[in-house]
Amino acid sequence: MTFDDLHLGSILVSTVRNAPVLIFAGMAGLFAERSGVIDIGLEGKILASAFVSAAVAYLTHNPWNGIAAGMLVSVLLATLQAYVAITQRGNQLVAGIAINIAMSGLTFVVAQYIFQQGGRTPDIGSARLFDVVLPGTAAIADVPFIGWVYAHLIGGHSVLVYLAFALVPLVHWLLYHTRFGLRLRACGENPHAADAAGINVARQRYTTMIVAGVLCSFSGAYLSLVQSGFFLRDMSAGAGYLALTAMVFGNWRPLYTFLGCLMFGFFAAVQIQIEGVDLPVVGRLPGSLIQMVPYVVTVIVLAGLMAKSVAPKALGTPFVKSR
Repeated sequence: MTFDDLHLGSILVSTVRNAPVLIFAGMAGLFAERSGVIDIGLEGKILASAFVSAAVAYLTHNPWNGIAAGMLVSVLLATLQAYVAITQRGNQLVAGIAINIAMSGLTFVVAQYIFQQGGRTPDIGSARLFDVVLPGTAAIADVPFIGWVYAHLIGGHSVLVYLAFALVPLVHWLLYHTRFGLRLRACGENPHAADAAGINVARQRYTTMIVAGVLCSFSGAYLSLVQSGFFLRDMSAGAGYLALTAMVFGNWRPLYTFLGCLMFGFFAAVQIQIEGVDLPVVGRLPGSLIQMVPYVVTVIVLAGLMAKSVAPKALGTPFVKSR
């Protein structure tokens, strides 16, 4: 394959299909951190929900059962994380990292114990979430450009892709145009003022963490039920950390976080496309070097934008009610 064989259309479609994992996790982290809780445990919750979703979908032959089970385990982990961070006022970074490390090992051990396939689940086959064919696709298939855009760029994706993209305006509306969002942001900016106004800060943060757990579960379900069709050890490959980076890139705002997720999805798509390709001047790059692309971009983004990003003022600070 040569450089001329690369297709922009394939990169755009891959970008759309790569982004939902980051969008769900990014919006989950956004909810948690705007309420004042650092959610570095996204990676562990993605892994746990990916494994449980794949295992339950395989055993029941129903992807929706898998999604529901993945949601349950992610919410349980989010509740545990909230208990440590909010009730016990523990170190939020340590709690999140502990979840990540624990789920990285536990999912592998349980998968090996149940399925005996080297720490992965069997292919889920018919229990996989397949792509949706939009109405009228065949009718306009022969129309230049428009037919392709409708069939492949807009259509031809699973229901979780459409849910991820619809989630962005919904999260924006919830955060900036509802009482729930106002209280959530108040808890993240000035919890003592929120408490004086009659808001139960602990309950608000618990609710937000549960919402974040639900959203994060969709990332895991998407990985195992849509992208791969099985669970594999550490298959999230840092998606939780990339989502956090996208959130910093987006200055803790839904739209800009979404754009950050698209950016990382685009570079992941480019990484796949240039494997085995003879590039101008440099020639064919080693696979290990190509796989570094999204993480190099992450370092560049953090180095360039960390100083300019303004986090919620009470982020990471346990709330102690004034007497």
